[in-house]
Parts: sequence; C-alpha cells; structure tokens
Amino acid sequence: MGAWARRGDAVGTFVAPRPAPPEPRVGAPVRHRSSASPLAWLYAALIVYASLYPFAGWRIPGVSLVHYLTLPWSRWWTWFDLVSNLLGYLPLGTLVFVAGVRTGMRSRPAVVMAFALGMVLALAMETLQNFLPQRVASNVDLALNASGALLGAVLGLWLHGRGGVERWQAARDRWFIDRSAGGLALLLLWPVGLLFPLPVPLGVGQVLGRVQELVASAVQGTPAQAWFEAWAEGDLERTSLSPGGEFALIALGLLAPCMVAFSVARPGWRRLVLVFGAALFGGLATTLSTALNFGPQHAWAWSTPQVLAALAFAMLLAGLFSVVPRRAAAGLGLMVLTALVVLVAQAPSDPFFAESLQGWEQGRFIRFHGAARWVGWLWPYVAIAYLLARLGAGDDAPKMAA
Repeated sequence: MGAWARRGDAVGTFVAPRPAPPEPRVGAPVRHRSSASPLAWLYAALIVYASLYPFAGWRIPGVSLVHYLTLPWSRWWTWFDLVSNLLGYLPLGTLVFVAGVRTGMRSRPAVVMAFALGMVLALAMETLQNFLPQRVASNVDLALNASGALLGAVLGLWLHGRGGVERWQAARDRWFIDRSAGGLALLLLWPVGLLFPLPVPLGVGQVLGRVQELVASAVQGTPAQAWFEAWAEGDLERTSLSPGGEFALIALGLLAPCMVAFSVARPGWRRLVLVFGAALFGGLATTLSTALNFGPQHAWAWSTPQVLAALAFAMLLAGLFSVVPRRAAAGLGLMVLTALVVLVAQAPSDPFFAESLQGWEQGRFIRFHGAARWVGWLWPYVAIAYLLARLGAGDDAPKMAA
C-alpha cells in the first residue's frame, strides 16, 4: 500500500510505492554484457580484410556472380588451404554463439545464428572475390568456411554444456566490475597488436607514416602539396629516440594496458596479478614476433638490459597505481596513452625494421599481418576513447571487497 508523507504544515500527500522488479522465470536465460560481442565484430572485420586484401584492381566480372557455386572440385588445392579455410571461421562461430548465449539466447538458436551468420559472411566474401583479379571465388572455400563456423558453434555449445560459460562468468564477476566488456576486449587484443613488427618493443600506435602517405596522395597536385612536402621532409630528418625516450616508451607501452585493466578490475591483489599477466603476455607476444621476423634463434634478441629495466620500472609503477580508484585509473591511463602515442610518433623506422615490415606485407604473413597491423596501429587510440567513455559514465557497479 501507499504511504502518507507530510511536508511542513502542508496537507499530507499520498506517495505511491515503487514497484518491485519482476522475478526472473525459473530456467530463463540471464542477460550479460559480453566481451564476446565486440570480439566477434572485430574477428568478422578481420575475415573481411583477409578475404579482400589487397583491395586493388576492382573490376566487373564477365561471368555470373554465383557461377562458382556450380563448379566441380578444383584440382589445385593444398592441405594448408583446406585447414586454414576450415579453422579460419571456427573462432567466429564460437564467439557468435557465446555472445548469443550471454545476451539471453538459448543454446540451439545460438548455434543456428552462429552458423547462419558465418554462412552469410562466407557467401558474401566469396561473391565479392569475383570483383578482384587476385582472388578466386571457390565453392570449396565457401563450404569449408561455413563448416568452420558450425564447428565453432558446436565447440561453444560443448563448452556451455560443461559449464564453461558459467564458470567464466563467475570468474569475471570476481575479477572485474559490470560493464567491463569493452575493457576486456581491449586487453585480449593488446598482445595481438604486439605481433606486428614494432620499432620499439611494446611501442604500439605508430600510424603516422601511413597517415602521411594518405595525406600525400590526397594533396598531390593541390596548393597544399608544397606545405605537406616541407612538413614530411622535416619529419624525416628527425633523429632516433634518445636512450631515455626509448626507456620511457617501453615503460609506457606496458603501463598502458595495466591502466586499462585497473579501470575495470576490482581492487586488491587481483590487480597485481593482472600486472604480471600483462608483462608475461607482452613478453611472449614480442618473442613470437621476433622469432617470426628474424628466426627462432633470435627470438629473445629484443630482451636487452635496457628493455628489461624499462619493463621492471613499468611493473613497479603499475604496482603503485594499483591502489587508485577506477576513475582515477582511467584518468591516469589517458595520460599514459597520450604520452605513448606522442613518443611512438617520434620513433623512426630503422632499415632492419623496414625490411621486416616488407616481409610481413609481401611474404607469408600477408593475411595474418592485416589483423596484427590494424590492432597495433589503432589499439592506443581506441583505448583512449574507451577510457574517456569510462570517465564520462557513472560507475554504478556494486562494491565488492578484495
């Protein structure tokens, strides 16, 4: 029933009670904000990039766009092509299934959705390849891609049936606050950006050179061309980073993901574990990148005394910052990321870096390099936008003891 409230000497006013929230139905799916959703979108974008790269030479095909669906099995194939086309769509199927289940969808419709979306994406990519002279549309690839998406969905169903999704949710609730899906996606993508050759270890965000190329092509033949050439010439004359600047860049490169983690992590010892985890995965990703570029015998060539000292210093700073509130961590993270992109823009490419970069873009990494390159370029800028959103949004997550 309602209640009577009296304001001063005024006549009492009837105040209606607030309705209680409805009780969830027994067995009804529970909705969660899932990091699988943004990861599924990003992985789909990677598939588009890998399927249509290098995006050059578009033409009108002289045959029907769906002629490849009725072609016989090609005589030219390798086991690598078969396995890569099958496994390439498997993570997409798993991510879409998990995203569906975590947002309240039941298991069987989630499997159907994951398979259908994978099938539609594969059909679109194979059809668009008709417009590219360097790509060949294939019904075998289409079947393998769709099968990979179905296998990924079935894998997600198996994990869900064994309680894997629920255990992940319980662990996430213990370690992170609500509405942390974007931050978790950033943390999972950070090691991927380190796989692309970097001028300085952990120095993600070096996109200035590519921006200059785009601007140069845009202003060519215009009055702004002379101004741009003067600016670009002055930029090329810059010297390499000083030892102190390189030390700071490496430290900031590790401190940046730590501050993103602190903005969504619960306080206490868990934050220290995340610091060690960032250092571990950052080192492993850098080691793998070095091995891919210069051979397994040089895998640890990046771990010079200066680099290790910078990593230790960054871990010490991250340990000190681990006690700050989440909003303060977001503000500190913005300063760290801003300093990182400023310093990495001043790091010129040396000949060895340029040579390894050419190997990625023209050699055996031509498909994989697209994902790592874009993640490495854009990660700090997306992280800045995310932390700005964190500062602008109210933190209504429930408090939990460490």
